[in-house]
Amino acid sequence: MIDRFSNKVISRLTLYHCVLVDYIEQGINFVSSTKLSKLLNIDDSQIRKDIKLLDYKGKCKVGYSVKDLKEIIEKRLTFSKNKDVFIVGAGNLGLALAKNDNFDYYGFNILALFDSNDLKTGISIDEKQIFHISKLPDLAQRLGVKIAILTVPHSQAQKAANFLIDSGIKYIWNFTQCILDVPEGIHVWNENLIGHFLQLTIDDTQIES
Repeated sequence: MIDRFSNKVISRLTLYHCVLVDYIEQGINFVSSTKLSKLLNIDDSQIRKDIKLLDYKGKCKVGYSVKDLKEIIEKRLTFSKNKDVFIVGAGNLGLALAKNDNFDYYGFNILALFDSNDLKTGISIDEKQIFHISKLPDLAQRLGVKIAILTVPHSQAQKAANFLIDSGIKYIWNFTQCILDVPEGIHVWNENLIGHFLQLTIDDTQIES
């Protein structure tokens, strides 16, 4: 069912979900598209369109049930479906991601990390072992892992991606600043950390129309 949603819709739905989780913790039972719009700086008409895609309707003059909307988003975005993942690159970013407990909530099960540095292999991070990169093809095949998070240096990114693809990885979450050249059938999501930071900090008076 997730196939019908574009990447942009999925991204917005996950933002709505974050708000809903906070509201449940605060004991808030209903939320309006207007409130979500103010919190997230997303046009309220767009929010209503997104929620309509879930085949869910709110109550007139009341809004959306926080509990119901949260559960519907989780179901439609397959939060409960287990997704086994490898992290490739055990540097600072890779280690930080391995320690992120939020992945479990969304069904991402990080099984292990991989690195080319022999000094790092054998170490465990939150019960996730770091293996030498040469071990990845065998483990990917035996465990049926198709998803990898790529956190290697820019200079090694394309070579690492080629290795992952040859090892049977079909989905790459790319945290490097390299635009990967991959064959058809391989799915890459580029996490543009620098771009997002610049969007946050740049003075909009300097942006040319």
